[in-house]
Amino acid sequence: MPAKYVSNKDETIPLFKSPWLERLSHIHPATPAVVFLPVAGWYLWQGLQGASWLTVAGLVVAGLFIWTLTEYSLHRWVFHYQPTSDLGKKLHFLMHGVHHDYPQDHTRLVMPPPVSIPLAAAFGLLFSWLFGAHWEAIFAGFLVGYVIYDTTHYATHHWKMQSGLGRFLREYHLRHHFRDDDLGYGVSSPLWDYVFGTVSTRARADRQAA
Repeated sequence: MPAKYVSNKDETIPLFKSPWLERLSHIHPATPAVVFLPVAGWYLWQGLQGASWLTVAGLVVAGLFIWTLTEYSLHRWVFHYQPTSDLGKKLHFLMHGVHHDYPQDHTRLVMPPPVSIPLAAAFGLLFSWLFGAHWEAIFAGFLVGYVIYDTTHYATHHWKMQSGLGRFLREYHLRHHFRDDDLGYGVSSPLWDYVFGTVSTRARADRQAA
């Protein structure tokens, strides 16, 4: 990993005056897996009650695919939206700006359950409306995709990631942080960066940052 893309400082700042809220903002990285994998397992089981393993496997893959687009869309158009009002700027900093200012803060790399659980419930309701009888298996894949994303995000900042894929994902995401944040919105997959023309290559990030 090039030194220019790496920061080993595990720095943090307080976000809330309330000690209770401040404590809630620091989340163990295993939390998404602990909270959402059992839920995904439940919905996978529910999906199997009305369809074959082969059908359910395809639906789970569809849910994973939907997650990749959701991940990209939220990161690009929500987390990197530039508000103009004071309130909007404060909310943006709480939601994502603090992560860019303190990217190695290891307790603020995954979404807090008070935010992720209501969001998951909202997506579940949307899927039940969109996909009818097959929504449970799709939602299971979607939740697994979210866990993969949050785990990958933590890993890119704090794990060595020695495999070829791991090294690629780590460098790809850290370029987004340390060279140019208008490229490389995909964290667990760069797929939609290729589709929308925001793929981050080393040369392109260097040109954008110059």
